[in-house]
Amino acid sequence: MTYNEQRAARAKGLRQSVFAPAATAVFFGVSGASLMVPSAALAQSYNFSSVQIVGTEKIEAATILAYLGFGKNETVSAAQLNDAYQRLQGSGLFDTVRLQPSGRTLVVRVQEQAFISRINIEGNRREDDEDLIAIIQSRPRQVFSPAVAERDAQVIAEYYAQKGRLAADVTPRIIRRTNGRVDLVFEVIEGRVSEIERLSFSGNRSFADSRLRRVLTSKQAGLLRAFVQSDTYDPGRIEFDKQVLTDFYNSRGFVDFRAEAVAAEAGSSRDGYQVTFKITEGQQFSVGQVNTISEVDGVDTAEFERAARLRQGGVYNPSDVDNAIARMERLAAQKGLNFITVEPRIVRNEREGTLDVTLAITRGPRVIVERIDIEGNQTTLDRVVRSEFRTVEGDPFNPREIRRAAERIRALGYFANVDVQAREGSASDRVVVDVDVEEQGTGSLSFGASYSTASGFGLNASFSESNFLGRGQYITAEFNWGVAVRNYSFSFAEPRLLGRDLELGINAFYYDTLASANANYDTTRLLVEPYLEFPISPSSRVAVKAGVRGSNIANVDPASSAVLMAEAGRGWQIGGHAGLTYTFDSAISGLDDMSRFFLEIDTEVGGLGADNQYLKATALARAQTRIMNDEVTLRAEVEGGALYSIGGAGARVTDRFTLGPEKVRGFRFNGTGPRDLTVANTDALGGNYFVAARVEAQFPLGLPEEYGISGGVFADVGSLWGLDNTLGGTIDDAFYLRSSVGASLFWDTPIGPLRFNYSIPVVKQGYDREGRFEVTIQTQF
Repeated sequence: MTYNEQRAARAKGLRQSVFAPAATAVFFGVSGASLMVPSAALAQSYNFSSVQIVGTEKIEAATILAYLGFGKNETVSAAQLNDAYQRLQGSGLFDTVRLQPSGRTLVVRVQEQAFISRINIEGNRREDDEDLIAIIQSRPRQVFSPAVAERDAQVIAEYYAQKGRLAADVTPRIIRRTNGRVDLVFEVIEGRVSEIERLSFSGNRSFADSRLRRVLTSKQAGLLRAFVQSDTYDPGRIEFDKQVLTDFYNSRGFVDFRAEAVAAEAGSSRDGYQVTFKITEGQQFSVGQVNTISEVDGVDTAEFERAARLRQGGVYNPSDVDNAIARMERLAAQKGLNFITVEPRIVRNEREGTLDVTLAITRGPRVIVERIDIEGNQTTLDRVVRSEFRTVEGDPFNPREIRRAAERIRALGYFANVDVQAREGSASDRVVVDVDVEEQGTGSLSFGASYSTASGFGLNASFSESNFLGRGQYITAEFNWGVAVRNYSFSFAEPRLLGRDLELGINAFYYDTLASANANYDTTRLLVEPYLEFPISPSSRVAVKAGVRGSNIANVDPASSAVLMAEAGRGWQIGGHAGLTYTFDSAISGLDDMSRFFLEIDTEVGGLGADNQYLKATALARAQTRIMNDEVTLRAEVEGGALYSIGGAGARVTDRFTLGPEKVRGFRFNGTGPRDLTVANTDALGGNYFVAARVEAQFPLGLPEEYGISGGVFADVGSLWGLDNTLGGTIDDAFYLRSSVGASLFWDTPIGPLRFNYSIPVVKQGYDREGRFEVTIQTQF
């Protein structure tokens, strides 16, 4: 007997045991009503001069008379009498109802339903009473219903099942009180958490078990089982993982992939499961010939072929074909070609292992979108959901675009569930799009402590809300108070200004550093920067920014460089700035891209109105790919920057670049670059130019995947050089390379992915300050 069958059997037994008296009473009430009207008198009519009501305690007599539907001295047929009985019985107010004609008197005998006086939950240690009572339908001061109570017990059991306690058992009981009241008690046996003890695969030839386990959202129980929710056995999550595996294989050319999940209980207590995914990979296909044809007169296929950007030879990925179709249909819309659809026609070449793709431009059915109905959004405004549609009322209906809109709504992260369906509208050529969403929490408040070699110990607090007031706006505030660093920041963004893909935001921070082992002076920086960001292509965006930036240098140690003394003597410098930021991201919609490229170029003119006027430019390029059947991830980064003083007394140390562990690992913050060696403090002065390159590989260590631990190796190289003031050449600001190699340990933890680096500087200067070990929060892109 399966688990669901066992639960159904227990539910059936519950109905037969706990609520049997009520069910029996209702049965005999029906039988009694039929006995009160003999079959020979079914056609007889009645005329009652009075109605006698027996058995009421809380229900008013007028209520019963209203349900009867007839008054005194009215002629009533047997059928009408039966209808009156059905109305009384169906009111839900009575356990039993009997109608007994006695001469010209109608005797109505009822037994009232009990009212719930209070609801108690017993046996629940892991969950609060308030949380469980909130999800059930029964409420105090309502009529008690055995069927509703039974459904509530099932709801509570399902709630526990979602938390991984599949063995939880809930039994409703009643305690009868006076005056027709009852206490409703749910007796809970929580049971143990049902964990996934083992995730395994059969039939996988191209990818190892370890690689496939990293794809799944379900995880094996490991060292952190007390903190990790994804290692609990959840049938819904297992079904989702089947789709995740399908997407993973499809994106790598396995178009015939099939997966079937089989779960087996490890013990009679149902607290451990072994899950096996039976896999049929099929053949891997690459893209064969690619052709574009048109079945619509007057369409230039060459232009659409260029827009598709689908090339022969690569691994076949359905997402690439979908994106090609999206670009072609977008081009058709720009040209005013309505009701144009692009139909992919695939020809399989089993022997060559290729799929020939023909993109056919066709005239689709003339169906328009009549309206878009949105339901379930209690907080989120309709316009936030509607803005993810590229289709509006009156536009041609495109099922593919509706599916993409549903994906964009899910990607917002505002909703636990999103269901988008199309149905026929007021006419056969009209469609209504129904959007049903279920909202989830979008805010977070956190408090914590931190430690770093640069700033020492500190306390921090942060607040963020990604759907502020249901408007889809993002707001965050962070407070960090440390021994050497104090940082306060605020950000706000409206991502859909005027309903368009325009992001209007503002960033502000106040950053205070105190003299420490890294610097023998205090600094203060502040920034207020509004910006406007917009797309210039499907993969590129530009942000225009302008604002106010300020800085101050104070409490310079007397044993520090004369350069710092002079720069500190200029006091506060507050000036305007303006700039542009260009970003390119090759990432596309999909589960797990094989490769990705990211580029960011930032330019700024600053110090306007102050005496530290400058031009500043930085560039960063990142690339990532996977090799060895996705077991090894390779990453490479190159970045550089330049600062030019264009007026006033020149840039200060607060404006110049630094070269620390974020650019070349193995060196401390302010550990490299031009340094005044003629003074006791040998202060790092920063530099006007920098360049850095980093390469690394991340790979499994052979440990169980549930530990979430992998290893890596890396090599970094970079340099920081150039000063406006070298004190007559006594400061060496020449170009000197620094390099390092090292190893990393990556650990996925409940607080985030941690990274432990151990670095060995290889090329360095004698005055550099090393920092061989560091712990960071691993960032991904």
